[in-house]
Amino acid sequence: MDLFQIITEIEKVDPEVYDRFDSRRRVFKHLTGMGKKLTAAALPGFVGALFNKAYGQSAGPSVNDVLNLALSLEYLEYYFYDTGLNVTGLIPSADRPAIEKIRNDEGGHIKTLRAALGSAAIPDPGRAAFDYSGGKGTGLGPFAPALLPGGTALYFGVAQSFVDTGIRAYKGGAPFLMSNKDILETALNIHSVEARHCSHIRTIRRGLAANVSGAGAATTPAGSDPKVSPKSWISGTDQGGPSPNTNPSTADVYGPGTNPPPPGVPTGITFPGEDNVVQAGRTITTDSTISVAAASEAFDEPLDYVKVKAIARNFVDNKTTLFV
Repeated sequence: MDLFQIITEIEKVDPEVYDRFDSRRRVFKHLTGMGKKLTAAALPGFVGALFNKAYGQSAGPSVNDVLNLALSLEYLEYYFYDTGLNVTGLIPSADRPAIEKIRNDEGGHIKTLRAALGSAAIPDPGRAAFDYSGGKGTGLGPFAPALLPGGTALYFGVAQSFVDTGIRAYKGGAPFLMSNKDILETALNIHSVEARHCSHIRTIRRGLAANVSGAGAATTPAGSDPKVSPKSWISGTDQGGPSPNTNPSTADVYGPGTNPPPPGVPTGITFPGEDNVVQAGRTITTDSTISVAAASEAFDEPLDYVKVKAIARNFVDNKTTLFV
C-alpha cells in the first residue's frame, strides 16, 4: 500500500487534504515514523482512522437535518402565534389580522417543508412540546407573562426574538442545501417571507411603545431604545434585543454564532454578530462614508445550527428531543 501515492491522488481532487490531516511537513514526519512501527496487518486500520479523522470530523448536517431544523423552528413559531391569538385581549384588535396572517404563513411553511422532507419529516411535536416562558418545561421562565392577559409588550418581544432567530437560521443553513437547487430556492423563498414577518413584528413593537396599533405603527419613528422601540430592521446588535438581561437572554439572537464554525461548515464561512460591518473581505465603513449603524443594517448575518439549537432549546420542554 503506497500511502503517499494515495494521498497524492486525493490531492488532485481535494487540494486541502493535507490541511485536513495536519501541516504537510508534519504529515510526512508522522507517516515516516509510523512506517517503521506498524505491521502490515495493522496498516489498514491505521489508514482508516487517518481518513476518518480527516473527513469524518467535517461531516455536517444533511439536507434533511437542515430542513428538519427549519421545520422545528416553524412549529415553534406557529404554536406561539396560535396560542397568543387564543388569549383574550393579548393582541390588539388592529394587529390581529397581521398575526393571523403570519400564523397562517407559518402553517404554510410547515406544509411545504413536510412535503419536501416526505417520510424524513419529524412528527408534529404539538403545542405541549413548547415552553414559551423560557423555563425549559417548568413554565416558570422569565417570559411566562408573555402569554397572559396584559403581557402584550412581552409577547411581541418574544415574537421578535423568534423571527430574528429564524431568519438567521435559514441563512446559516443555506450552504448545506447547495447540492439541491430546488430545495435551496424553496428555503430562500421561505426566508424572504420570514424577513417580512421580522419587519412587521418590529413595526408593531415600535407602535406599541408609542401607544399606536395597526397601520399607524408604520409611520411611527423608532425610539431611542431599540430594546423597546426598534427599527423595522436590526441595527447593530439592537443592544441585545428585547430582553438582554434575563436567563435565557435574547442577546444570543443578535450576537455572533459558533466560532470557529461547527463541523461541516464550508471553509471561509464564519458567523459574526449582527453588528458586523465587513462583507466580502471589505470593511464598509472604511471603504465608504456609510455609518457603522447603516453598514450593519444592510445585512442579516447567518447563524450556525449549533447556536440556533441552543437558543431554541430554551423554549421547549426538556423531555423532548427538539433542537438536540
